[in-house]
Amino acid sequence: MRESNNEWWRGAVIYQIYPRSFLDTNNDGIGDLNGIASRLEYVADLGVDGIWVSPFFTSPMKDFGYDVADYRDVDPVFGTLEDFDALLEKAHRFNLKVIIDQVYAHTSDAHPWFTESRSSRVNDKADWFVWADAKADGSPPNNWQSVFTGPGWTWDARREQYYHHNFLAEQPHLNLHHPAVQDALLDVARFWLERGVDGFRLDALNHGMHDPLLRDNPRARPPFFTTSRPYLMQEQRHTMNHPDMPALLERFRRLTDSFGEVFTVAEVGSGDPLPIQKAYTADSKRLHSAYGFEFLGMGEVTADKVRQVLGKWNGNPGEGWPSWAFSNHDVPRVASRWCPEPAPPHRTCLFALLQIALRGTMLIYQGEELGLTQAEIPFEKLQDPEAKNNWPQTFGRDGARTPMPWRRNDAGAGFSGAEPWLPMPDEHRLLAVDVQAADPRSTLGFFREAISLRRSSDALKCGDLRFLDANGDVLAFERKSGGNLALCVFNLTGRPIDWVPPQTGAAERELSVGCAPHAHQCPASLPPFSGYVGVFSDGESKLR
Repeated sequence: MRESNNEWWRGAVIYQIYPRSFLDTNNDGIGDLNGIASRLEYVADLGVDGIWVSPFFTSPMKDFGYDVADYRDVDPVFGTLEDFDALLEKAHRFNLKVIIDQVYAHTSDAHPWFTESRSSRVNDKADWFVWADAKADGSPPNNWQSVFTGPGWTWDARREQYYHHNFLAEQPHLNLHHPAVQDALLDVARFWLERGVDGFRLDALNHGMHDPLLRDNPRARPPFFTTSRPYLMQEQRHTMNHPDMPALLERFRRLTDSFGEVFTVAEVGSGDPLPIQKAYTADSKRLHSAYGFEFLGMGEVTADKVRQVLGKWNGNPGEGWPSWAFSNHDVPRVASRWCPEPAPPHRTCLFALLQIALRGTMLIYQGEELGLTQAEIPFEKLQDPEAKNNWPQTFGRDGARTPMPWRRNDAGAGFSGAEPWLPMPDEHRLLAVDVQAADPRSTLGFFREAISLRRSSDALKCGDLRFLDANGDVLAFERKSGGNLALCVFNLTGRPIDWVPPQTGAAERELSVGCAPHAHQCPASLPPFSGYVGVFSDGESKLR
């Protein structure tokens, strides 16, 4: 068992790395594990506590690693298991925790488990996936649809049955109700824990269990109904959020706790995720944390929306711990979602300041610290199957997955000496690491300062949150832990707003965007798109 590290994850800042797009060291146009290892000093200099590495496992890459063919090995495009061990060891030397993805809702159709399962109806793994007979007319067993468009069932002539998939047909759905499947997945987790990983991010977790009765999903109701794809015309009542999932998570938590302070965080999206997030993190028996798409799917950020999201996690007894992401590999980058084009640098800094003020664990996505915008990828260059299947009404995941720009004037902007798997936008070259690294006024410099402020303050890392009385368009709250207090004030609108701050003394540390420092000390008009975070000691007497 590893030594406990006092809940290192609570309030931590974790940097997500999408391996295909981080750095290519063997000039095949695809990033690799050695590329991550070679840039760990850069990541550590951001001040983050750890990295989350998206899938690097053996895969046919139909969904770029989220279709796993071998949970216990590294795909050759990313390197070797020895390369992962070297990455892990180096990260620990930089005091960086390493969190890896686990994809338990499905495998690749190339996984040996599925190969055996589809071979007959009587083999040892016959029930490891979700199989069902056709209806009398030959149609699928029910009306379930896949997220990536089309029926959630594919016919297999070997068994003369349909198998279920929530995503691509090449991603057959695991039967997580089966005890042997649960045991096999726990063995996978144990394999990586024994290698020394510090945590797991569980992909699409609330998709993991289906309704064994295979009942039809009902029609969705507003605001969730949309005709953009069949999946969104249904309420996913029988394909998601099964009540048996928490019992599996308790087994998972018992395993991870036996290895010390291993962080576990679930991705829980679609519909109304909050009750599921809380169920998956309840009572210190399940996962530590969960996050959804509350901010990731937010088209425009407002004070009222932020209050609604944060107000749902009150720190009540038995409640889990939230995590928050503004960007990731699945959604358009926040610099484009929340900004007009081109994104003003100070606006992306404002989002960084807002995120470090939130109560929860902070997940930032590679390139977010540079202010990268969503890239425009022409149809002929698209790689993402979701984008191709749903063109032109698509999430456009490729636009958030373009390569990291390291050096402005190098071929491939320092990402690769070969043509990259996705094009490098010219506008991203202007934001390259070497352009910003030495400039404390850059977006990169601001991220470093904001993360440093958060790490220096118990209030910002793990303190309670209380909203302050303010004009409805002003977002004002305090974070408090013992005698340590932080005042957080934001104007997320495009117009100035009058603001009468509480009485305070001088802040020990403070950081602002779009407004003068010390804006907390006197009545003021908050400029458009501005924010202030100040940290005070002796919090009992400072805000009144």
